[in-house]
Amino acid sequence: MPRPAPPPPPAARPEADLLWQLRPSRIVLPALIGLSVVAFLFWRSYKPGDLAPLANAKWEWLVITLLVLWARDLGYIYRIRGIAEGALNWRQSFGVIVVWEFASCVLPSAAGGTAAAPVILSREGIPLGKAIAYTIVTAFLDNLYYVLMVPLVVWLAGDGLYPQGLQSAFVQTLRAIFIFSYVAVSAYSALLMYALFINPRSVRRLLVRLASLRVLRRFRRLAYRQGQEMVLASKHLQGAGAAYWWRASLSTVFVWTARYAVIGCLIAAFTPMSTGTFLFIFARNITYKVVLLLAITPGGAGIAEGAFPTFFGHFMGSAAMTSFLVLLYRIVTYYFYLALGVAYLPRWLAGAGRRPAAPATAGPPAAQ
Repeated sequence: MPRPAPPPPPAARPEADLLWQLRPSRIVLPALIGLSVVAFLFWRSYKPGDLAPLANAKWEWLVITLLVLWARDLGYIYRIRGIAEGALNWRQSFGVIVVWEFASCVLPSAAGGTAAAPVILSREGIPLGKAIAYTIVTAFLDNLYYVLMVPLVVWLAGDGLYPQGLQSAFVQTLRAIFIFSYVAVSAYSALLMYALFINPRSVRRLLVRLASLRVLRRFRRLAYRQGQEMVLASKHLQGAGAAYWWRASLSTVFVWTARYAVIGCLIAAFTPMSTGTFLFIFARNITYKVVLLLAITPGGAGIAEGAFPTFFGHFMGSAAMTSFLVLLYRIVTYYFYLALGVAYLPRWLAGAGRRPAAPATAGPPAAQ
């Protein structure tokens, strides 16, 4: 699922306000919503003996799932350290990713952890201008991965990309949302590419002119700020060499491919899995994540659990096993990061920002 563009910088969304939104008590609501949906799924579907396949689980696939998750997180740590041009050490990079993932869990899916990224990076001593630039780079690369992968998964899955057995009206609506999201993300990726590498000032003027329309006038200040962020990001990244972009791009491909592979690994632990089926599940995961983009709950809680059986239920053989898989999937990809964030956030807040931030400059970074 692509990451959205960064929000207004911390000046418009004060650090204290953001940290208030990340307070540990925020985990209660999403945890209750998600677990309530799972409990309802079990209550509706469970019959004695339905969970018997658990006794024959292929534990090697569960180990592979954990290895994929750890590799993904190490990839995120490596990527943010590379994108930040070594300004973060490994410990700081670990802290940034933990808090970033925690923010993704407690903020609405439409915002995600990217909304918190400039504040998180600036607390580690990175000047605000560069923090915004690095956040825009991650958003650009994440969106570009989505844009390039969708044609491949459409080719892999075809009509099977959408769940079967549903009312045609719902499938057509889902298809329309998927197409619209792809066109919107593609257009935004092209805009970011033009702004970062060609002419950021013209993009700023375009955004301001669009926001001058009567129906969009209330967004004019936001449009100017977003345009100015792109100008600053372009200046900061002018000196980045090919090695910088290769490392950032390859690590992005690695982490998102690992992220989309988790569901296939979990299903393989409980049912026979061919390579074609694994790739099919990977492809359908793209559509599943588009649904989560619409979620207004923190971390997609409730929506992720409720939609999961529709997309992946027929691979598991019974509704009760699907409900169990939903719970297991959310434990390793969501509740674990909620718990880790609650445990780590106080320590991070106590230690982050001790290194003095360098003054923000518009000069280019050192070539990589």
